Amino acid sequence: MDDIFVARVMSTSLHTVTPDTLVEDAGQVMLENDIGSVVVVDDDNQLEGILTTTDFVNIVAESHPKAETSVSRYMTTDVVTASAQDSIVDAADAMVEHKFHHLPVVDDDEGVIGMVTTSDLAAYLSRVSAPTPEDL
Repeated sequence: MDDIFVARVMSTSLHTVTPDTLVEDAGQVMLENDIGSVVVVDDDNQLEGILTTTDFVNIVAESHPKAETSVSRYMTTDVVTASAQDSIVDAADAMVEHKFHHLPVVDDDEGVIGMVTTSDLAAYLSRVSAPTPEDL
């Protein structure tokens, strides 16, 4: 599987917010799209951070956010990323090591280009172990 690259399994339909997006609005994006994270980007689509459902648990449990609090207050800024050319084994190893469920995929020129999730990896492994007629 070292020859299977992140680009093959990553999701490219991303939901992004900016650092000044309100936490309430970011949460609404996540709920409406049934996703576990939003990528925080600047105006040039460069990665600024990530906000996940785990962050929301911490927000509610510890911070009791006030209305109109921006994402920048709670987002993770020391984000571990992958490139589209990384192997899925390396991506999975990073996710296990850091106990992440979301790994943004970045490109030096384009910024954020995708996201690898534990669901993406599980779906890929499921197709590999039990190929469908379309896979053949």
